[in-house]
Amino acid sequence: MLLAAGPGRICFDLVGPDAAPVVCLAHALSSDMGVWAEQVPPLLQAGWRVLRIDMRGHGGSDAVPGACTMAGLAGDVVTVLDFLGLPQVHFVGLSIGGMIGQQLALDHAPRLRSLLLSGTSPNGVPGGLPMWQQRFDAMDRAGSVEALADATMDRWFTDAFRARRPNRWLQIRSTVAQTSLEGYRCGGLAIANFDVSAQLPGISLPTLVVCGDGDPGTPPAGNRLIAALVPGARYREIANARHIPMVEHPDLYSGILLDWLTSCRGG
Repeated sequence: MLLAAGPGRICFDLVGPDAAPVVCLAHALSSDMGVWAEQVPPLLQAGWRVLRIDMRGHGGSDAVPGACTMAGLAGDVVTVLDFLGLPQVHFVGLSIGGMIGQQLALDHAPRLRSLLLSGTSPNGVPGGLPMWQQRFDAMDRAGSVEALADATMDRWFTDAFRARRPNRWLQIRSTVAQTSLEGYRCGGLAIANFDVSAQLPGISLPTLVVCGDGDPGTPPAGNRLIAALVPGARYREIANARHIPMVEHPDLYSGILLDWLTSCRGG
């Protein structure tokens, strides 16, 4: 579904019983809502309503001119919630989606019932703005995010996953390569300018942080820092996984997700 919002449209997907509690899933930079495909069936079977949103310039959502901010991307989520008449959701965010989740918890806490953050960081990622500029230059020279696709997949998945599920690996690589230049730049700059470390102790939502033990893009140390800074937050590390454990180990991840949501369902 498409929602006209500001200078462009936001694409979202909402499935499940109208009266069920809603879990909102947010994807990584250069991904789209499809990264959560393995989680949708078990969530529906467990009685959840599932909302997935494509970030600006990703999947079916239009890119917007100018630089994006994490606050603006969090505002897009609220715009979708308002349009759907959803007062509150349980929020699950991967990578930049987890940064959006932190921003939502700080700026729009009444709209959230719980927070699950996966493979993310409280303050950008290793390499900072120079690393992002190198990526931007490479994709601009090529005229496509295809130039970044192989390195991205190396950060996201182990070699064992590629051998085990080659078709899913190729599907996700294609999504990375087809991300719009504007969307990638928008998200990259939002990440480069993101730092909420000093504000995280003010979050009072139930919070779980989940990270792959071999994640090089948002290393475990940054994820553990979030869990240490948010009062009462829990931390869970998944072995033999990099940045996208919900695809690499879908049954394990879905079990963690469902156990967490069940514990928060009445909150």
